[in-house]
Amino acid sequence: MFSSPTKTPQLTFPPFPTFLAPPQRLLSKGCRQWRHSMCVNAKPLLKDGTLSVDGKDALRGVPENVVVTPFTASSAFIGASCADASSRLVFKLGVIQDVRLLCLYRLKIWWMIPRVGNSGRDIPIETQMLLLEARGGMDSQSSKERNSYIIFLPVLDGDFRSSLQGNSLDELELCVESGDPAVVTSQSPNAVFINYGDHPFDLVKESIKFLSEHSGTFSQREIKQMPGMLDCFGWCTWDAFYHSVNPQGIRDGLKSLSEGSTPAKFLIIDDGWQDTVNEFQKDGEPFIEGSQFGGRLISIKENNKFRAVGNVTENGAPVSLRDFVSEIKSNFGLKYVYVWHALLGYWGGLDPNASGTKKYDPKLRYPVQSPGNLANTRDLSIDAMEKYGIGVIDPAKISEFYDDLHSYLVSQNIDGVKVDVQNILETISSDLGGRVFLTRHFQQELEKSISTNFQDNSIICCMGHNTDSIYHSKQSAITRASDDYYPQNPTTQSLHIAAVAFNSIFLGEIVVPDWDMFYSLHDAAEFHAAARAVGGCGVYVSDKPGQHDFNVLKKLVLPDGSVLRARYPGRPSRDCLFTDPVMDKKSLLKIWNLNKCGGVIGIFNCQGAGSWPGESKAEEDIIFELSGKVSPSDIEYFEEVSGGPWTQDCAVFRFNTGSLTRLSKEESFDVTLKVLQCEVFTVFPIKVYNQAIQFAPIGLTNMYNSGGAVEAVESSDSSESKIHIRGRGGGDFGAYSNLRPKSCCVNSEDLQFKFREEDKLFVVTIPPKTPSWDITIYY
Repeated sequence: MFSSPTKTPQLTFPPFPTFLAPPQRLLSKGCRQWRHSMCVNAKPLLKDGTLSVDGKDALRGVPENVVVTPFTASSAFIGASCADASSRLVFKLGVIQDVRLLCLYRLKIWWMIPRVGNSGRDIPIETQMLLLEARGGMDSQSSKERNSYIIFLPVLDGDFRSSLQGNSLDELELCVESGDPAVVTSQSPNAVFINYGDHPFDLVKESIKFLSEHSGTFSQREIKQMPGMLDCFGWCTWDAFYHSVNPQGIRDGLKSLSEGSTPAKFLIIDDGWQDTVNEFQKDGEPFIEGSQFGGRLISIKENNKFRAVGNVTENGAPVSLRDFVSEIKSNFGLKYVYVWHALLGYWGGLDPNASGTKKYDPKLRYPVQSPGNLANTRDLSIDAMEKYGIGVIDPAKISEFYDDLHSYLVSQNIDGVKVDVQNILETISSDLGGRVFLTRHFQQELEKSISTNFQDNSIICCMGHNTDSIYHSKQSAITRASDDYYPQNPTTQSLHIAAVAFNSIFLGEIVVPDWDMFYSLHDAAEFHAAARAVGGCGVYVSDKPGQHDFNVLKKLVLPDGSVLRARYPGRPSRDCLFTDPVMDKKSLLKIWNLNKCGGVIGIFNCQGAGSWPGESKAEEDIIFELSGKVSPSDIEYFEEVSGGPWTQDCAVFRFNTGSLTRLSKEESFDVTLKVLQCEVFTVFPIKVYNQAIQFAPIGLTNMYNSGGAVEAVESSDSSESKIHIRGRGGGDFGAYSNLRPKSCCVNSEDLQFKFREEDKLFVVTIPPKTPSWDITIYY
């Protein structure tokens, strides 16, 4: 049975794990797994009101009620106490000034965005990650500035969730809250995790690793099972139809994508398929903005658009959802079909009076947002839910509801679900044990049902950017990383790309960030497509049937419906971390990633096309184009692909121009882009084979992520000089070769090739429908 935690005037520690573990055990366990670049003798030290790490001040003017508990050789927990117990407390932690900082904060209840600044007053309410740059002078060997980094991660402390915020005095403040007036405390000793290192991405990774291992409440991305749909091209029905989704429209969309040689192998049937009722929006009456969020679920089955009623079908509806899904899988070669549902069934929950939902004992509740959410940006959906209420499933029945829903979907040949509106639990947790307790319970039961009913960890999480949900992501491997893609709003296109890239710094260590759908036929289509090519994410569009730009899609999708997904979440390059690529009028955004054998960098001009919500833009400053520098060294962890006889030079292929350049790893070059323009650079280490051949594959030069097509490169040990390259997909395969080859064969068939002497570009054309290939180049 479901039971809420004991409600007392002091913080209680329930039997489930908290973030604090015995320091001795975790120190010996954690340090063995640190990457070499971490600073291992830099314990946070609180002395004379100053919190310092490795001699660098992190906080000054720290109050006496603040406590610091050492955790590892470079990390600690920070907390505080006061005299009076409450369900929501705000503590001052100390002053932050004159330092470059990056915040990831919740602008809306559902979503985070980034903000950069220089002092405590620049830290917004609801900050969930804070990264500081500690500058340390010049490195004599590399002639580069020696920078180190301090990260603050507000975490879950017992039944309380933490967040950070700044004030006008540049003080960093800590907010801890339970979401239930009956769950109170006067202290939160382990509310913020602080860590220090000289590599920003290692620092985030190791911090998340420590917290994951010793909380036991969530897992790192790299140990989770990845759903197969990530490597398939997909189509989502939302922006194609919105709530008017219907079987014939789905057939039409799948058909037009297939006929263009970019077949969808993955489908999301979004909102509009479920059996719902909406007492606030009657047929024939004028539409009331927001009323769509008052709809409630009346059964777990599909609505009449997707099944016959008795023996009668309306408007060409199939006999059942199962018949329809089986039909489109057979006709269009779909591998995965997901459907959408909200965490509580639907936006307005379950109808308390419907015969199909009474067994789950739903009760009408009215959401109450925290002061932190109310201080930022209001959102129409939550405003409507506050007005209309939500039919909240009895927490004791949530396991039964999820199992009934998901087992029914499996019986209808559905492969997985997109689960939306996840942060709603924080607003309805009063008298239910509080937001952390309630989220833990619902997430555990949701993931249990996914594991029991589906075969492929088949869930996409959405609208779940509070840390209550993030730090309970034990199995779920994909989470939407930003607010929606809004095709009709030209001012949000660049914001979308920047927000996902920056949010991925944090989210990407726990999940694969989902970049959402986009239109391929759109003014910003190339911008979105290139971003997803370097994002390491699933790729899916929401085109209306017949409205596609196949010139864009064929740069993302192979004829077999697969995509060339990069290995990691795409994140901003190190020199972009503390810049504002949307509003500072000078910075381009660079997003780096790795493939199996090389790297990739996407560069985007996000300036001048919009502004972050709540921040004004000077209209007179019109930005037409900007320039920036790009270097192979922008790609982190390049050593993973550059092992062996590397010349220390790289082959850099520029997608839009088709040009090839040889550069040392530390060299840079200038790139100039207009507003909403982008460029993709494929970067491979040039290696030496058979002593004389200097070679680097580029991959399929007709694809944005060219190098994603290359699976392996090998050379012959015999006296005969030849190089083997294995990969997949049809198109123009390119490579750098210092010598002109004698001949080339693809899958044992001799083919003609081209060789461009001026830049040493080798090109051979692989037949379009070749699923995989083994190229042998002879010298």
